[in-house]
This record gives sequence, C-alpha cells and structure tokens, in this order.
Amino acid sequence: MNTVVRRTLETAARVREFLRAHPVEGTSYVNALARFEELLVRAQGLVAQQREGTIVARAASARRKELRHVLQFELLRHLVRVGVVAAKDRTDLNEQFKFPRANRSHLAFLTAAKGMLAAAEAQKDALVSEGMSETLLEDLGKAVGEFEAASEASRAGRRDHIGARAELAGITLEITERIRLLDGLVRYRFRKDGELLGAWMSASNVPSPSRAKVVVKPADGVVPPSAGGVAPAA
Repeated sequence: MNTVVRRTLETAARVREFLRAHPVEGTSYVNALARFEELLVRAQGLVAQQREGTIVARAASARRKELRHVLQFELLRHLVRVGVVAAKDRTDLNEQFKFPRANRSHLAFLTAAKGMLAAAEAQKDALVSEGMSETLLEDLGKAVGEFEAASEASRAGRRDHIGARAELAGITLEITERIRLLDGLVRYRFRKDGELLGAWMSASNVPSPSRAKVVVKPADGVVPPSAGGVAPAA
C-alpha cells in the first residue's frame, strides 16, 4: 500500500468518526454517507486482501525454495546416480536421468522433475535392481506434488495482491471524491460553528501526491544562481 492510499484511508477513518459523532440531517447527507462508508469498508477489505496475498506468496515461495533444494540435492541426486549405473547396460537411459540445471526457472525445473519421475516409474524394477531405494519414487512424487502446489500458491498470492492493489487505487480516488462531496454538506451545516468547522477541516484534510521537484539543467558553461542570488558573469 503506497503512502497516498494509506494516508487517504486514515483520513477517511477520521471523517467517519467525525460524522458519526456529529451527524447532519437530510436525505442527501444520509445517502452520501452510506456510499462513503460502503467504499471505506470495501477499501479496508482490499487492504486485508493485499496483505494476505503478500503473506501467502512469501510463505509459498519459501516453501518452494526448500522443496527445490530437497529435490535437487537429495531425491533427484540419488535417482541420477542410480541412472548412471543403470545406463551402462541400458544406453536408452542415458538421457533420461540428468540433473536439471540450477539456473532453470521454477517451471522448467518442475517439468524436468516430472519427466524424470515418469521415466523412473517406467523403469522402477531395473533401477531398484541397481540400488535405488524402494521408497524413493514415492518420496519424489510427494515432493514434486508439493513443489507444484507451492508454485501455484505463490502465483495465487501475487494475483490477489496485485488485484487488490489495482482495485484499491480506484476506490481510494472515489473515497476522496466522496469526502469532498461530504465536505460541502458539513461546511454548510456547521458554517456558524467555528469550533466544529475547524475540527471537520482537520479531520477531512485529504493528502495530495507530492509534486516532484523540477531541476533545470544549466546550459554548458552557465553557472546557475544560488537561492535568492544572481549568477556570476561569465
């Protein structure tokens, strides 16, 4: 959640608190307030969704990293070494049991691991006779399945985070518009009450994105003036 969104939602929470403490009569006000509160509730839900998406994605990515290490350096290593021995008498096995490159993407690594698992299942008896553990393929299958599930969970978490962030940006703009609409109603209602009007103005101060400072690059050979000063003559 960026700074403008966060500060706008903080302002909206203060506005809601003020309006609940100092309601304004009239149908137009009631309708405007109801829509404003709907937007704020939705925005708060999106904040939670965005946070949850980040948590899920990070946890899934960490689990995927752990599983990849187990697959690469424990399960597949054993399979590859058995495959090397078996290939001495079975040349058709030469290309079936090779380590996936460490720098391959997660998808490419998963595809390679699935291929090796399928090949090993088809040649299980031959590989067991050469020294492969009888439980290796079961453990390998579980690890591959968990790796695939962790990859999908990581993608889903990122999708939830990105989707919530995009929707939150739009709702934040609408919340700002609603605050400005309510501002007119409240100012009119409390125009003769300086204390409440001042409290409202403080509560409803919606932040604006900061403007980037423009720096003009001087032409070659020209020395820019200091603040409040005059550039020296050439």
